[in-house]
This record gives sequence, C-alpha cells and structure tokens, in this order.
Amino acid sequence: MSAIPIRKGKQLDYMRAAGKIAAEVLRLTAAEIHPGVTTKEIDEAAAQFIAERGCTSAFLGYRGFPGHTCISMNEEVVHGIGSARVIQDGDIVKLDVGIVKDGWVGDNAKTIAVGTMTPATEQLLFATEESLQAAIDLARDGVRLAQLCAAVEKCVDVYGYTVVKEFVGHGVGKKLHEEPQVPNHWDKSSMGKGPRLRAGMILAIEPMVNAGGPEVRVLEDQWTVETADRSLSAHFEHTVLITDDAPEILTYRERSVPRLTTAVAAAR
Repeated sequence: MSAIPIRKGKQLDYMRAAGKIAAEVLRLTAAEIHPGVTTKEIDEAAAQFIAERGCTSAFLGYRGFPGHTCISMNEEVVHGIGSARVIQDGDIVKLDVGIVKDGWVGDNAKTIAVGTMTPATEQLLFATEESLQAAIDLARDGVRLAQLCAAVEKCVDVYGYTVVKEFVGHGVGKKLHEEPQVPNHWDKSSMGKGPRLRAGMILAIEPMVNAGGPEVRVLEDQWTVETADRSLSAHFEHTVLITDDAPEILTYRERSVPRLTTAVAAAR
C-alpha cells in the first residue's frame, strides 16, 4: 500500500468546499427523480447543476466512463450509466455524484426510493445507511482502518443482508481514487493489523449492500454492476475527514431513512 495522504491547512478548505458542492448537487439531482423521467435526463440535470457551480464531473471520462453521474436502479449496485430507461413507481435509484472544484474532489451517493417504499425496501435502505453511520462513528484518529470496515458488515449482518466485496470505498482528494482502499468487510484474523487512521486523512466510505447474496457481475456495457441473483441492492456514501476529535462529514446531509417505521420495526 502506498502512503495515505494527510491533508492540512488550505487543502482542507478546498476539500470542504468540494464536499459541500457535491452534497448540494446530489440533493438537487435527487429531487428530479420521479416516475416517468429517464435516467439520462437525471444525468443531464446533474451535469447542469455541476456546471452552474463552476465544477466538472469527477466521473465523466474516468477510464472512459460516459456519464456525469452513476445512476443504478433496483438490482444494479453501482456504476450505472444514464440511458433511455424510464424510472417507475416502486423503483430504487442509486445516485452517485462526484465533482471536481479547483482540482479537489467531493464524492457522495444515496439511494432514493421512488414512490411508496415497501417494508422490505425501507429496511434495506435503513440498514445500509445505518452501516455507513456505524463506519463513520469509528473514523477517528488512532483507530485501525480494519475496525471501520468490519463495522459495515457487522451492521448489515444483523438484518440478514450481505456486503459487496469486489467494489470498495477509497481515499479521496486531488484524485477520485487515492489510498487507502476502504472495503465494507474485514477478515477477523486481520483485525489487529493494517493502517491506523490519522488526522488529515480523507475517506470516501460507501457501503454497497445486497438484500440477497453478495455475488455481483458486470454487464455488457463493461460498467454497470448488478447482483448475480438480481436481488435489490442499496448504496450510500460520504466523504469523511479524520480529525483530532470527531469525524467531519464533508458531504453532510440528513439521513434518508432516519428510523424504521413501526410496522417494519415490528416485523423484525
């Protein structure tokens, strides 16, 4: 593993600005998602929001990726490409927004339920976002990265869900993907090993959680990842700064599913 970048001073100001804009673009774009709209139209809306803020997409052209955002639906996990596919009532849409502002990257994602959520969908989204928060709570100076990663899988395992292991979170800063890799699991035998988090490190933490098995496959477009058993999948992400005290969420937003409804909680 290469050295994990430590950001200081003005660099943190740039990252805070990039994170704030990424969160704003995600919020504005998510508000455009409703039945009857195509995923291409959502991607185009995001492109406009990004341009209006004097930024560029961190994804467009990255290793040849053709979209401004990643838009993945239902059984699709990540890296979906905007297309003529029409969003329907009952769908869940994973929207991943990354922007570059003054050479610095902000990266975040959320899963949006279109229309009324079924209890099963509500629980999946809640558990995935809860696992993200569990990891963020451990993102502190001196904590081993392994502890943070293991917290995601431990959280979703309570609900009977699985984490995607082939795709992971990452460091973020001047580049979209920096050291370290941030998996959503960790081998128990390695819990006392690996790097410790230090103030100034910035992580894009992004649980990808499947309602069924953990296996995934890449579709013919060479980008879109879907669950092998075509079960629903959810994805949430924040850019998080390690500090000398509590972690700072640079892409802060309110929780999408702040609590389970009484009916869903009772079903557990």
